[in-house]
Amino acid sequence: MTDPILNVRNLTVDIPIGAGTLHAVRGIDFELNRGETLCIVGESGSGKSLTSLAIMGLLGKRLQVRADVLEFEGRDLRSMPPREMRALRGDRMAMIFQEPMTSLNPAYTIGDQLCEALRLHRKVSKAEAMTRAADLLGKVGITAAESRLRQFPHQLSGGLRQRVMIAMALMCEPDLIIADEPTTALDVTIQAQILRLLADLKREMNMALILVTHDLGVVARIADKVAVMYAGEIVESGSAKAIFDAPAHPYTRGLLNCIPVPGKTKPGEPLGSIPGIVPSLIGTVSGCAFRSRCELAVEACATTVPERSASGEHMYRCFHEPLKSEVA
Repeated sequence: MTDPILNVRNLTVDIPIGAGTLHAVRGIDFELNRGETLCIVGESGSGKSLTSLAIMGLLGKRLQVRADVLEFEGRDLRSMPPREMRALRGDRMAMIFQEPMTSLNPAYTIGDQLCEALRLHRKVSKAEAMTRAADLLGKVGITAAESRLRQFPHQLSGGLRQRVMIAMALMCEPDLIIADEPTTALDVTIQAQILRLLADLKREMNMALILVTHDLGVVARIADKVAVMYAGEIVESGSAKAIFDAPAHPYTRGLLNCIPVPGKTKPGEPLGSIPGIVPSLIGTVSGCAFRSRCELAVEACATTVPERSASGEHMYRCFHEPLKSEVA
């Protein structure tokens, strides 16, 4: 068995604020192998994006990032000097951000920005970089690539800008790409095209992909592994098939029950919902963070909640056995 390309153990992100310390990410564990897609799913504010930024080393010094293990291709990211981290970032590991219009520089052409990403990490000429950029724009489905290289970001549609961001991430043929909700601002048709493109490129280039999303429909189409986050921690993880066929944590079941099912959800019928609000993560946080919204909560949920195995590598944090009658 090959070693994982990314190994994360007990990753935490704490944010000092006036009222105390906000425990935004709490004890994240996962492994990712080459050629796999991990989808990190959860509602807004659950810590998905902070987890991705912590892996990429893009969080400010004010935030306190700790981990027992944080390794990429066997290299310890915790002790890596900033200079080495900058050399690694954009080369062997790359990130696609949520909003391309704020990620692309409006003052430079598409060609200049794509070439900069390559020439920063490779000793190539401007002409060679432009050729590589044009080839990648064609690969990501942008026609008339040579003319697009001379355009500025504001001259492209949202879907084309997101394809440019994907091409930029691929310039150095990375081993890992992290995509932070790359389809949020796009219409449904373009969303499907971008997701299909990412899946095809991952297979073609044998990359590892982390997709951050809150859309379970996206997860069902693209994921090999799924990590469900709630209030800064992973409450359930496993293969996509295990999570969708037999969700073990009450929060995961609540998310799945919120999805309208064609043929079952009648027009005008209220959609599913999870009552209550996410608890504050400021100060001391103990027990199951979901207990105030959970119908199955008992007194023991206020103490340390164990991690249990539903089957194989399917793990979840809950005192209760999976409810077979409620499995989606």
